[in-house]
Amino acid sequence: MPVSETDVALAGRLADAAGAAIRPYFRKEHGLEAKADLSPVTRADREAEEAMRRLIIAERPMDGIIGEEFETREGTSKRQWVLDPIDGTRAFIAGRPIFGTLIALIEDGWPVLGIIDQPITRERWLGVAGRTTLFNGKPAATRICRELKGAILATTSPALFGDDQLHAFEHLDAAVMSTVLGGDCYNYGCVASGWMDVVVEAGLKLHDFAALVPIVEGAGGRMCDWQGDPLHAGSNGEVIAAGDPARIDDILDALACRGH
Repeated sequence: MPVSETDVALAGRLADAAGAAIRPYFRKEHGLEAKADLSPVTRADREAEEAMRRLIIAERPMDGIIGEEFETREGTSKRQWVLDPIDGTRAFIAGRPIFGTLIALIEDGWPVLGIIDQPITRERWLGVAGRTTLFNGKPAATRICRELKGAILATTSPALFGDDQLHAFEHLDAAVMSTVLGGDCYNYGCVASGWMDVVVEAGLKLHDFAALVPIVEGAGGRMCDWQGDPLHAGSNGEVIAAGDPARIDDILDALACRGH
């Protein structure tokens, strides 16, 4: 089923609801806790996801919900809303406005709509399959990158890579002009807007990357895994985003040094 204008409108209201829940806690007491995997979570994470879930259940009761903070809600349609209320909780608790709310709609396991919403700076990227990505309502476009040695590369943290993955990333790091650390989902918005060229990460879950695919690709870029295959609900969490699709093979060649 194609993405409808009501789907797009609902996604926007989900982002609005999440932002309204998050903003009161930014740079204020936020009830920081550690989850079972020792990753941080705050009241803002939980309240933002709860606000989005309430809207979806009210307006799309047949759709499933996959969220970071709560259990999956099974639906009866072929659609699922994938939610990450604060992608970049560490940045949030440090008072750095480079986190974002991620909202995706997937159908038969494939991302067809995505939002990156930065609720503090009021920046929002919207991607819909088959349409041009919008940044705050205006068309966004990636930039040409004629060779890797002129590229700006980003990753959240090399500490998130396994040993072989880190070895591969180091080869790519050596091939580019500059590497930026930190940024989580915000980096992908920067790629979509033509301010950055490549993001490479590993260990991501569906809620970390589903929303990013329509955004980067709708701006002219390409996203894939480390084998060059398209990203979907069954992907293994190794992710590449390239603003210029012509550089994908170069990136894959560098990463193929893994384990060598």
